[in-house]
Amino acid sequence: MWRRSEPAFVVSQRRRRTQRTQRGASLIELIVLIVVVGIVATAAMGALATMSSRSADPLVQRQALAVAQSLLDEITAQPTPDGDALGPEAGESRGSATAPFNHVNDYHGLSMSGIRHFDGTPVPALESYSANVTVRAQAVGNVPAAAGWWVEVRVTGPGGAEVVLAGWRARLSG
Repeated sequence: MWRRSEPAFVVSQRRRRTQRTQRGASLIELIVLIVVVGIVATAAMGALATMSSRSADPLVQRQALAVAQSLLDEITAQPTPDGDALGPEAGESRGSATAPFNHVNDYHGLSMSGIRHFDGTPVPALESYSANVTVRAQAVGNVPAAAGWWVEVRVTGPGGAEVVLAGWRARLSG
């Protein structure tokens, strides 16, 4: 069976109509695209804002770490007590010229609001930091609790940035 072909101008008109309907995007498609992109951008910005508000300022974290390390070094450099109770003896205080802390356990309960040098003078720019010290008898390995001391230093900086360092000090002689 033989088919008669259509004239060329009819075929070209069909092609033009088909090409016209397939070009570009409709207004509805553009609006949907804009709404979807807006929702995704809003969600991404919200997530970034949440993450940045929860992360501590690196400078504050590093300063709190330096303060905690300095205090921990100061405390663990002290000799271990021989039968003393936790906390300073009567009249002792950190940095006192006449009765300074003289054992590791004297620092138990030390609390500073605003970081101070050993002599009691405030450290400039650290007024908004605070430090708390806990000391307890602690056995480790072959060292009994009567000869070992666990020291925990907690420093809190502006905005609630907190650093906790701990160390262990033992009496090495009998």
